[in-house]
Amino acid sequence: MDRPVVRFKRVGPVNVPAPSRQSDGAAGLDLCAALQAPQTLKPGQRQLIPTGFAVALPKGHEGQVRPRSGLALHHGVTLLNAPGTVDEDYRGEIGVLLINLGREDFVVEPEMRIAQLVVSSVTTTEVELVEELDETERGGGGYGSTGA
Repeated sequence: MDRPVVRFKRVGPVNVPAPSRQSDGAAGLDLCAALQAPQTLKPGQRQLIPTGFAVALPKGHEGQVRPRSGLALHHGVTLLNAPGTVDEDYRGEIGVLLINLGREDFVVEPEMRIAQLVVSSVTTTEVELVEELDETERGGGGYGSTGA
């Protein structure tokens, strides 16, 4: 089975390792911080961190920028807009919007693995405005309406 090809282009002044999987079964490609010097995130602070790469995703695909679980567990550092979406036609540098939800300062080091990029297929749809929607058993029941 042929796998779609994702093309990455280095951008910016910092040369970081290429996005890569850390194991054969990993879903995401790790993205590194393209920083020239360490940056400190104080508790509650957010910062857009460059990755040093632009990407050309295959047609019909998106990139989902997701947090790294170790950073979240050990430091309370995650992505503010998780998952961030990289559209197939975007060609700018991928940025990672980190936030420190922990209680201590967190230092983002140059070349540190800060997020992962998961490439997924996307179904594009048409929009149709209607007067009524079909009925379902759930109906308009929202948060908690299907039980705990």
